[in-house]
Amino acid sequence: MKLRILVAGIATVFAAQAANAQQLGIGTMGQGTSGYSMGSAIAKVLSDNGVGALVQPNAGTSAYLPLIQLGELDFGIANAIEVGDALGGRGDFEGKALDQIAPVARLFPLYVGIFARDDSGLDTVADLKGHTVTYGYTSQLTIARVVDAILAGGGVSSEEITPVLVPNVLRGADDFASGRADGAFFAIGAGKVSEVDASVGGLHFLPLPDTDEAEARLKAVVPEAYVTVADPAPNRTGIAEPIPVMAYDYMLVAGKHVPDETVQDVVEILRTHKDELVSSFGTFSGFDPENMYVDIGIPYHPGAAAALQ
Repeated sequence: MKLRILVAGIATVFAAQAANAQQLGIGTMGQGTSGYSMGSAIAKVLSDNGVGALVQPNAGTSAYLPLIQLGELDFGIANAIEVGDALGGRGDFEGKALDQIAPVARLFPLYVGIFARDDSGLDTVADLKGHTVTYGYTSQLTIARVVDAILAGGGVSSEEITPVLVPNVLRGADDFASGRADGAFFAIGAGKVSEVDASVGGLHFLPLPDTDEAEARLKAVVPEAYVTVADPAPNRTGIAEPIPVMAYDYMLVAGKHVPDETVQDVVEILRTHKDELVSSFGTFSGFDPENMYVDIGIPYHPGAAAALQ
C-alpha cells in the first residue's frame, strides 16, 4: 500500500514538472520578418518572467494559423486583416473559418510600404507605373491585398506594373536584391530591410500621397488599414524623413485550447514589461499597454478578456 502511494506521488510530481516545463509555441513568419522579431521579443519576455515560450517560424499566416486551430501551436502573430479573415472565413480562409482561435491583444500598428533602390529614380508610389514590383504572395495572400491597397493609394493599378511573382515577403526581398524587381513590399523596421539595403547600396520607401482621396482608395481595398506618417528611427532603414505610409494593427492570437489562466498571465506580463519588449525589438515602442484591446467584431479569448477588463 505504501509503495503504491509512493509511486503515485512520484508520478504526480513528474506530471507537474512536465506541465511546468512545457513550452508555449508562438507561430510567426520566417526569420528576418517583423512578425518573427515580434514573436522573439514576446517569447523572451515571457520566458524571463516564468512562462516558457518558443518561436516557431513558418512560411506564412495561412500555414501557422491552422496549426493553432488544431492545437499544435498555442499563440500566433497576425495582423488585424488576417485575424478578421481567418475567424470570419473570408479571403484565404473562405469556407474554412478558424473558430478555435481568439484574439488576445493588440500589439502595435505596423507600418508597411514598397521600397526602391536609391539610384532607381523612383520617388513615389505613383512612379512604379511601368516598373517591376514583387507580387502574388501565394503563401501570404493577405499581403497581396495590402500591396494592391498601397498601389491604389498611390493611384496605380495592378495592370500598370509588371508583376514579379513571389510566395512571400522574404523571397520578394531576395528577388529585389538580385535585381529582378524595381520595387518590393516589406514592413518598415524589419531586419531584412537593413540586410537588403546593405546589399544594394541603399534603398528608400516610397511615400503615399498625404490626401483623404489616397486614403479612401487604400481603404476601398483594405478597410482595416489607414495612412499615417512614419518618422525616421534607428531601426527604420529606408525612412530618411517623415513620409505618409500605410499602416494596420498587429495582434496576438491564441488557440481556445490554451487555459484562461495562461492567457491572462501572458497579457499581464506583456502589459507590465514594455521596456523589455522594446529592447528586444524597437518597433514595440509603438506598443501601448493601456490600449491592448481593439474591437474587430470578434470576442477575445476569455483569459484576455479577464485581463483587459
